[in-house]
Amino acid sequence: MRTRTLALCLIAAFCLPLFSSPVDESNPSFIAPQIASAAPVNIPAPEDVLGFRPGDDRKLASWNQVVDYFRKLDVASDRVRFETLGKTTMGAPFVMATISAPENLARLEEYKKIQQQLADPRTLGANSERKAAALISRGKTIVLITCGIHSTEVGSYLSSMLIAHRLASSAEPLIREILQNTIILLVPSLNPDGVDIVKNWYDKTLGTPFEGTDPPELYQKYTGHDNNRDWYAFTQVETKITVEKIYDVWHPQIVHDIHQQGATGARLFLPPYMQPVEPNVPKQIVEGYTELGLAIKDEMRAAGFKGITWDSTYDAWTPARAYSHYHGGVRILSETASAKLATPINMRTEDLRAGLGYDARKASANFPDIWTGGQWRLRDITNYMTTAAFALLRNAAQERERWLRRFYEIGKEAVRPRNKGELWGFKIKASGNTPALLDILERGGVQIGYLAGEKPIELRTLSDSRVTYPTRTFIVPLAQPYGAFAKALLEKQSYPNLRDKDNHPIPPYDVTAHTLPLLMGVEVEPIIAPFKGRLMKRVNIETSISDCVSSGLKKIAIYKSSVPSIDEGWTRWSLIGSCFNYEYEQITDKEIRERNFEQKYRPAYFNNSQIYKDLKYRVIILPDQLPRTILEGYKAGTMPQELTGGLGEEGTKALREFVEQGGTLICLNRASSFAIEQFKLPVRDVTAGLARTEFYAPGSILRIEMDKSHPLAASMPVKSVAWVENSPVFELSDAKDAAARVRVIARYSAQGDPLLSGWLLGGERLRGRAALVDVTLGKGHIFLFGFRPQYRGQSMATYPLFFGAIFSGGMY
Repeated sequence: MRTRTLALCLIAAFCLPLFSSPVDESNPSFIAPQIASAAPVNIPAPEDVLGFRPGDDRKLASWNQVVDYFRKLDVASDRVRFETLGKTTMGAPFVMATISAPENLARLEEYKKIQQQLADPRTLGANSERKAAALISRGKTIVLITCGIHSTEVGSYLSSMLIAHRLASSAEPLIREILQNTIILLVPSLNPDGVDIVKNWYDKTLGTPFEGTDPPELYQKYTGHDNNRDWYAFTQVETKITVEKIYDVWHPQIVHDIHQQGATGARLFLPPYMQPVEPNVPKQIVEGYTELGLAIKDEMRAAGFKGITWDSTYDAWTPARAYSHYHGGVRILSETASAKLATPINMRTEDLRAGLGYDARKASANFPDIWTGGQWRLRDITNYMTTAAFALLRNAAQERERWLRRFYEIGKEAVRPRNKGELWGFKIKASGNTPALLDILERGGVQIGYLAGEKPIELRTLSDSRVTYPTRTFIVPLAQPYGAFAKALLEKQSYPNLRDKDNHPIPPYDVTAHTLPLLMGVEVEPIIAPFKGRLMKRVNIETSISDCVSSGLKKIAIYKSSVPSIDEGWTRWSLIGSCFNYEYEQITDKEIRERNFEQKYRPAYFNNSQIYKDLKYRVIILPDQLPRTILEGYKAGTMPQELTGGLGEEGTKALREFVEQGGTLICLNRASSFAIEQFKLPVRDVTAGLARTEFYAPGSILRIEMDKSHPLAASMPVKSVAWVENSPVFELSDAKDAAARVRVIARYSAQGDPLLSGWLLGGERLRGRAALVDVTLGKGHIFLFGFRPQYRGQSMATYPLFFGAIFSGGMY
């Protein structure tokens, strides 16, 4: 056993030169168009280290090359400090460069302290306005630039080197002003593992018909593209490093998150974001990202850049993508159009498509300058990215005092006492998953107290930790710097019923609900001011945590389609996360087609001529994926032949025989529709084929009710939740044997609205229908989940159903 101690506390000017056409940073004039004095000497350019200039066609850098370049820049320039902050999921260095004027770098601790005081005005005490004014006059705008979280968006991590080189080497007055007035925290990649995954695949396919395709594996080991959906759950090591060692240390006023989008739309998206904005985002944040996004847009349009849109495509609803919005900083998401990784593409005007809120072929108020097509290269991508970055940095430098003043005003509003009748805070009741929820809140900077006067309580958590708390009730007041972050996670969401001109629902950019207490099965109650309880302000908690050991389960296989599935990654994460350590193997299309789930053996006590078959796996899990993708995989000619074809008829037949011989097949969400269709199960999806106007649940939390007589539901409360997103809803078919073969484990109530948080249209179609069923097939069982029970590592409330289905396969 090992012991850790947790402390839970409650604590009362020169403009960027304009160009007549889009600039090309491969031209030396882009790097230093105006020289005020001699530039620093012996500063290596990226091409000196890489052997090519970032943005060159068909050239990608490895992560080692990127790290090597920044290390050399650190040695050569007194404007750059480079450091390793930790290790990634796969053991690569996670790094950051701090870039500013040398005199600022010498006083970093002083500037950190200024940020901390402005973020929490309670620390200023008496005469806070006067003290804040003095801090603002001395402080610097802190700008965090993050690149490469989505590794197929290769322009951003390459642009990080171009941005760093210009800041380190140029003697332009603009650059000097930026260095004097800002401190830039540059993260070359939030996902270094993916840099090499993408580069290795690109190099392997270079010169083949598959050049420029995405790699046939997730570019983050467990979460793939969802690594940018982790900014409140904090499940992944890269997220934790960024939050703990950058955000919570520096409290940046501006975060520039550099991304790429599809090739057929606008050339660049900038804020402001389209509606809706999550209601706990401070008004000053909305004001800030609107002003800054429009300023960047105006500067780039004046410089001749075409195809820029704003107030379209991307919303500001979920904190899963915007940690900074609840921590005093604006998030400037920039999305530049993609090529085929580093391979150029040719686009005709007629190839362009309408996006959400604009049409790339038509001029409009938020898309005034049409890009008419032509060749689109990686160099175009890095030009857009670097120009936007320096326009942002110019604003950050020249509006330094405005940014710091806004930052202080956000903090001042956050910590003000709540008036009578206002929401004062929340009570959190102790239960098995409460420690996980408290850990999330604390990691996000939320201060937590205890309700005095109650007896101590010991909890046993889902991961078998034992925690002794002094009381069973936790108190989260909102009058604290990050109270809005806590409120966003603890309250239920009511997503607006947004419709287009044809009355079709306007889809959210991501999902519509993020209520952690519901997902985790933790009871939370609001507190209305004034709070009358007595609060324990500081308590040390002894927490005993068992060393992570194997669960002892064997013979589990997770289906790994040739087409990468994000849910497959999350499924693996749910089996190994939080010390669960369920042993599993991955099984591919080819292995299933070849019946690799069977093993042959000759018991010594039988005649050697007899060969008996046994199942190599007792459980196979099909993660959430479109049925057609499971069946067909990549189409022939789109990827190397060994990756095409999916399960096909042979693999489908093999899976059926696996169940008939006594195996357990667990189907998650859309994979359930595959099993229903291909195995002709006596179940149907009542929402199949419905238009969005008839039924729509785009990432919502719904209420389900358990049949506790079934072993899977025995340990569950009668009422639980389901994460519903592109999910089937079941009822028994008219088959004669349906009642004998199908047992409903969980269903939607026959009365009332099942929506708990998010957005739901056509909820009446769910009443009395099944959400989870157990279907027998031969000697085996198929569990059809009409939801994702392990959703993004958050839905702990439904983990017991998922793990119960695994155990039911005879895993002991």
